[in-house]
Amino acid sequence: QLVESGGGLVQAGGSLRLSCLVSGGSIANIDIMRWFRQVPGGPRDRVASAISDGSTDYRDFAKGRFSISRDNAKNMVYLQMNNLKPEDTAVYYCNSLHWGTNTWGQGTQVTVSS
Repeated sequence: QLVESGGGLVQAGGSLRLSCLVSGGSIANIDIMRWFRQVPGGPRDRVASAISDGSTDYRDFAKGRFSISRDNAKNMVYLQMNNLKPEDTAVYYCNSLHWGTNTWGQGTQVTVSS
């Protein structure tokens, strides 16, 4: 089970840190932890990935502004978002991918005002 928190309303240029608590097993054993986002009527877009080997990957729009991290000891995954823009407004979802199985959280709303 994945439970996100940390969303909210922030002004453009501000920062938020999203958290994802993973239960039901150690995230150290999960192949990939990811953050996605979705706007109404749009597809669910991948934002960033954190691989079990310690590597990370970002979509172009997230590079230089967002940072994904895994805390295996706490079973937490974070998404630090800096210099937020109105176009970052979306519901953000935590995702785990392990042995081909996707698991999703319920999402947390991020709203960036101009």
